[in-house]
Amino acid sequence: MLIDGVVISVKNAIITILNQRTIWGVMKVLIAISGASGASLGIKALRALPEGVEKHLIISEHAEIVLDKEENVILHKDEAIWASVASGSFGIDAMLVIPCSMNTLAKISVGIADNLTTRAASVMIKEQKKLLLAPREMPFSPIALENMHKLSTLGIIIAPPVMAYYSEQQTLEQMENFMIGKWFDLIGIENNLYKRWSDND
Repeated sequence: MLIDGVVISVKNAIITILNQRTIWGVMKVLIAISGASGASLGIKALRALPEGVEKHLIISEHAEIVLDKEENVILHKDEAIWASVASGSFGIDAMLVIPCSMNTLAKISVGIADNLTTRAASVMIKEQKKLLLAPREMPFSPIALENMHKLSTLGIIIAPPVMAYYSEQQTLEQMENFMIGKWFDLIGIENNLYKRWSDND
């Protein structure tokens, strides 16, 4: 399956960009889509990454079902827990789990690495690299909040898909761009996806 010139193999598999070689010094960004409603946000975040970024995508088995319902995309399964992104020597610079299911959040918080998403996340923590989780749930249970608090004390970025109104979004696309832009800000990717706060406003 192709998404904007990207080849996807699914069930905890990775994306590789067509005709792009790994070049030392190129920023490598890994996006993982776990089994939570809002999986389309992960795909939109992938598409919004700027040119020159080496992009990798992990899609969980449960996210396949969600994407099939929300995006009408046919996905193909492929086990890949041994993939390059699960190795610290591969050098992923930042990882985003968008959205992050409560199950994935819980596993990451206790160090369970039973699939490529959780294994790659454990590598990001071990290597002290940027890891952003976007838990999509409301309300959050006390257990989920405890897991988020624990991870945040380890330096993991907890950034749920929460709206702000100062940028005057008028459409769903603008709302999604705001959230994606904020996530990119947090991992150090320059973007102009949303209207920023200004003293002139």
